[in-house]
Amino acid sequence: MAKPVHYPCYLLLLFLILSFHRSSQLQPFQSQSLLRIQQLLNYPSFPTSFDSTTDFCNIEPTPSLTLVCYEDNITQLHIVGNSGVPPTFSTDYFFATVASLSSLKVLSLVSLGFSGPLPESIGQLSSLEILNASSNYFSGSIPASLSSLRSLQTLILDHNKFSGEVPGWIGFLPVLAVLSLKNNSLSGYLPNSLTRLESLRIFSLSKNHLSGQVPDLHNLTNLQVLELEDNHFGPDFPGLHNKVVTLVLRNNSFHSGIPADLVTYHQLQKLDLSFNGFVGPFLPSLLSSPPMNYLDISHNKFTGMLFENMSCHAELAYVDLSSNLLTGELPTCLNLSSESRIVLYARNCMSNKEQEQHPFNFCHNEALAVKILPRDDVKHQRHDKEVLASSTTGGVVGGIAIVGLVFLFVKRVYSKDDVKKPQTRILVKNLSSVNTVKLLSDARYISQTMKLGASLPNYRTFSLEELKEATNNFDASNLLSEDSNSQMYKGKLNDGSLVAIRSSKVRKKISQRTFTRHIELISKLRHNHLISALGHCFDCCQDDSSTSRIFNIFEFVPNGTLRDYISGIPENKLKWPQRIGAAIGVARGIQFLHTGIVPGVFPNNLKTTDVVLDHDLLVKLCSYNLPLLTEGSVGAAVSSGTKQNFGTRDRHEDKEDIYDLGVILVEIIFGRPVVKNEVIVSKDLLQVSLTVDDVARRNIVDPAINKECSDESLKIMMEICIRCLSKEPSDRPSVDDVLWNLQFAAQVRESSRTS
Repeated sequence: MAKPVHYPCYLLLLFLILSFHRSSQLQPFQSQSLLRIQQLLNYPSFPTSFDSTTDFCNIEPTPSLTLVCYEDNITQLHIVGNSGVPPTFSTDYFFATVASLSSLKVLSLVSLGFSGPLPESIGQLSSLEILNASSNYFSGSIPASLSSLRSLQTLILDHNKFSGEVPGWIGFLPVLAVLSLKNNSLSGYLPNSLTRLESLRIFSLSKNHLSGQVPDLHNLTNLQVLELEDNHFGPDFPGLHNKVVTLVLRNNSFHSGIPADLVTYHQLQKLDLSFNGFVGPFLPSLLSSPPMNYLDISHNKFTGMLFENMSCHAELAYVDLSSNLLTGELPTCLNLSSESRIVLYARNCMSNKEQEQHPFNFCHNEALAVKILPRDDVKHQRHDKEVLASSTTGGVVGGIAIVGLVFLFVKRVYSKDDVKKPQTRILVKNLSSVNTVKLLSDARYISQTMKLGASLPNYRTFSLEELKEATNNFDASNLLSEDSNSQMYKGKLNDGSLVAIRSSKVRKKISQRTFTRHIELISKLRHNHLISALGHCFDCCQDDSSTSRIFNIFEFVPNGTLRDYISGIPENKLKWPQRIGAAIGVARGIQFLHTGIVPGVFPNNLKTTDVVLDHDLLVKLCSYNLPLLTEGSVGAAVSSGTKQNFGTRDRHEDKEDIYDLGVILVEIIFGRPVVKNEVIVSKDLLQVSLTVDDVARRNIVDPAINKECSDESLKIMMEICIRCLSKEPSDRPSVDDVLWNLQFAAQVRESSRTS
């Protein structure tokens, strides 16, 4: 006697439901098709459970079965099984029967145990918009007949055994929004036709055997989810638009650097780059980029130094930095114990020992062994055509000098390598900017930054929408200044803080590594006596496809310049102790530029108009001439003054800033602007005044303060000013010496006032 055959319980449920309803709506041939489907699926427990009179359209939906009708046609058919015993009937005949339901818009046949090729008859469902045939055993190539489904919006063939290449015709499905081919045996390269899928929102190819470079998906501006996990894609990071929400590249063969504009993906919530060979600097701003909540860069070769005072996004729930070449301190925001956040950082070279770490030399040596092909040298310069998408900008009129100083610093580092270390220069060209960042991470820099930049807002990525709102869509009423390459706007953020936003055109031929290096440097120049950068933003320039715009956002200091408070309206003039305090602030700013960064940044061509005061009369150094990232301008001079090329700098160039500080001290004492040809005369006048009595000495001082300043503090100011103006640079004092004397002048003045 034949052994009874057992069928999945969902089949019983399906036909039990069908058996109790009567239909007068469906066309007879559709009812007959459903009856044939019942017969093919074979339900021996209910051999006569329903017939052509069953009301199919009024069956209550269940997790296993859903039928949807519109007027007198079936438009949706969902059957979900449990991957039970494979059917014994012909798959071709089954799909031919389904194909007779020509009005179907949604067909979902999940976990039904189908095997063999997906029949070509599926292409007869010309109205089909959604096809889900996941969790079966379909094999062979994806049938070409699907290319005729011009209304297809969703194609899900996950968890099957499809093989061969991803067919090129998929790129010609005009409204395809979801393409998921996960967990199959597909191989080969991806077709370039995929770049035509402008409606695509979800693209998942995880767990196949695909390889080669991912086509440039920059044109897919609606793409939100890209999952390529467990393949062999590489070597370069895929080109994407900045609207991606989920990006999973785990366990592939990527071994390039990551693009700097990744921090401008302002909708990115999940980023998984783990188990690849990515190299170059890790972008710390990813930790603070909202709405990021999942970040995994483990098992790569990312370099760079982390700092305790880096910020993190509050919603960041999972962070895995393990098995890279990172150094420094784990940011405090990650080190705080929290049940809602998982943080892994083992097998780096960080000072935190709670998780296993390599010795520092391990990361240093491994980093030197890494070679990175500059992204602008990649074949066809693929990423040069990318849109540097929305994010951030900035700059107070006064804050621009800081950016310029950074660029000069970068040029100085590389120029020295060119002259003295030709072999090192070759390494630097092929390495990430980790060496530059390491210079900035010198202990002195860390100390200065933590103590003197702690009160500043965290450096972050801004969205273009934020900047438009802050400036009323860059209204002309907020325009502060402009030139041929840039515009400066005043803005007000949502929290009420004022910012200055500089918009500059940038040639796209500038490499991604250059952007990364500059942004890293700018973001770390944080000091109470410098106009500090608050963030940045990249955006496409609509009227010129060869350029983008970079916005730099700086503190806005609307309270005027030091010159305004020295030689301006009498009632606003600074008193003598305030002038000493201003001089000390200028000296501290110069001290940071000289010794807070290694190597120091100088000369800076400082003037009293390059020193601004906030509402508390705290002075901040700045300049107005921002070196743009345009062709021929990288490394340009900070200001309009003539500057030497760093390749030919002499060992006394830091003393040029001391000379400029001397000129600023002259203006502070005299209370009026001093032009270049008056400096020598002014110095002689100061020298003579030191040889006369205090009454005669006060006669050359600004009348607004000549009665209130103590003679001893005035003499100290004059003496250090004269030394700063020495003709020979070697005779000029160090900035530390100047600062000590100025502080002593303040102390003497206070002592004389209380005595």
